[in-house]
Amino acid sequence: MSRIGKLPIKIPSGVSVLEKDGIVTVKGPKGELTQTVNPDIKVKIENSTLTVSRPSDSISHRSLHGLYRALINNMVTGVSGGYRKELELVGVGYRASSTGQVLELSLGYTHNIYLELPKEVKVETKTERNKNPQIILESNDKQLLGQVCAKIRSFRMPEPYKGKGIKFVGEIIRRKSGKSAAK
Repeated sequence: MSRIGKLPIKIPSGVSVLEKDGIVTVKGPKGELTQTVNPDIKVKIENSTLTVSRPSDSISHRSLHGLYRALINNMVTGVSGGYRKELELVGVGYRASSTGQVLELSLGYTHNIYLELPKEVKVETKTERNKNPQIILESNDKQLLGQVCAKIRSFRMPEPYKGKGIKFVGEIIRRKSGKSAAK
């Protein structure tokens, strides 16, 4: 058995899970998410627990078993509590501001970068004196939030020599010494 796939998912109060024709729908206080499930994988809802099972021990069924259990668990967590990611802009003159769903980034290029975010993602920017600017993203969809964070980071990846770039709060960038240390 898959160590991840065999674990039951506890459904918190206020969250409803429906499975119909291979589509799992999860509704909660933070919104509604849907996921299509492979027809071979069975989803069973009893009382306040959800279990995922597979028909055989073939390689494809084993991989799908853990995958769909993790995706459904992320949906249940997202609609009940939501997800939050914080990004930090490290560099002289790097700035971020948001107006509605448009994020404006000034990252040392000749022009500012405007990124329109999906409506499911809430954005907030913080700029405090003598601290690096921060971008705070919140959503109930973990996959979408991760994709948006990856897109924002791709504009200026953290570099190992000076540590400049866009990084997650608390992320440690391994530093390199550079040419002068070789002598």
